[in-house]
Amino acid sequence: MDFVLFFITAAVALIGAIAMLVARNAVHSALFLLLNFAAIAVLFLLLQSPFLFAIQFTVYAGAIMVLFLFVVMLLGAERVEDTPDRIPWQRPLAFVLGVALVAVAVAGVLRGVWEEPPGGEAAAAFGDPAQLGALLFTDYLLPFQVTGIILLIAVVGVAVLNQRGRAAPAARRTPTGE
Repeated sequence: MDFVLFFITAAVALIGAIAMLVARNAVHSALFLLLNFAAIAVLFLLLQSPFLFAIQFTVYAGAIMVLFLFVVMLLGAERVEDTPDRIPWQRPLAFVLGVALVAVAVAGVLRGVWEEPPGGEAAAAFGDPAQLGALLFTDYLLPFQVTGIILLIAVVGVAVLNQRGRAAPAARRTPTGE
């Protein structure tokens, strides 16, 4: 049963990823990416890691997708085309994949409720938020701090490059003619 659920979820993730790459409309591509994120979240659920499942949904499928859609709409790439769909099977396929993903998620939740995970106590604690936090701030403290510093440097670099890009055109328009 686990293999069947895994293969259904993996197929949904792969089809969503391929459809994201071949979609011509940016909004459709972002929605297929959302389907892919949801399928990955269900894979975490099948691994009996409810914390990673919830984080995948809230961070990636929630916050990151809102950011992507905001940028797409800010750039005006969401304009509706007047031409009919060139891929008429796209909507029924999206519906079938969505239903399959929900069915696998429900089956994974029911399986996790009724079955004891294999591997004993260590496998049962896999994905536990308290255990993840303890590992993150003890064994993996240095990589965690280095990642934070790299992200901080990236944010400062983007801000500096943005200010430098804004200042350069203003300097070119000086009355001296330079």
